[in-house]
Amino acid sequence: MITIRHGHERGDVDFGWLRSKHSFSFGHYYDPRHMGFRSLRVINEDRLAPGGGFDEHGHSDMEIISYVLDGALEHKDSLGTGAVIRPGEVQIMSAGTGIRHSEFNHSADEPVHFLQMWVLPRQAGIAPRYDQREFPASERRNTLRLVVSPDSANGALGINADVFLYTGLLDAGASVTHRPAPGRHAWVQAVRGAVTVNGHALEAGDGAAISDEAQIDITAVDDAEVLVYDLA
Repeated sequence: MITIRHGHERGDVDFGWLRSKHSFSFGHYYDPRHMGFRSLRVINEDRLAPGGGFDEHGHSDMEIISYVLDGALEHKDSLGTGAVIRPGEVQIMSAGTGIRHSEFNHSADEPVHFLQMWVLPRQAGIAPRYDQREFPASERRNTLRLVVSPDSANGALGINADVFLYTGLLDAGASVTHRPAPGRHAWVQAVRGAVTVNGHALEAGDGAAISDEAQIDITAVDDAEVLVYDLA
């Protein structure tokens, strides 16, 4: 079964310094029909204006993943981390028992475009943690590269959740396949371009909730970028 979440139907928040599209209920946007999928709780597509950002605020017991598409995102937190996340890099923050952080556009001239995704943790009350890693385009081209997993397999970032996250850069006409284990589910997010997922059309911003499918075939209609969550 495949259910499409069309990008143009997402929650839309515009504060001037921030324009955000919410796949699931978040903050000022609430829709009881869209509260998440399995352990995937948040997919926000954010655009921060030059100089804009989120002041210091707190989180606990949530796994937070940031994925930058364009520009650069600056991160600071109560662990003493200071980092800049750029395209090709993935950031994960385990909020655990509690962490405070801020996020800002690193540039005074160019906007930053990124996805922030929240996953419910497998275990509550762990020590907070931050990690960040680059995954070169060559490792993601016309394949699904594992970037987040519970066991840090194949150089992936570790996560406190039964979740595997893959990303792929697909040339027009290229196809990739993912086979979830029996009983597992998947979410495919079209980040750029257009793809088909088991014959269903997705454009940038669209997502697909997938259950009871032994094989997921993704084909790029034009040059595209996708994220694939494998979920318990």
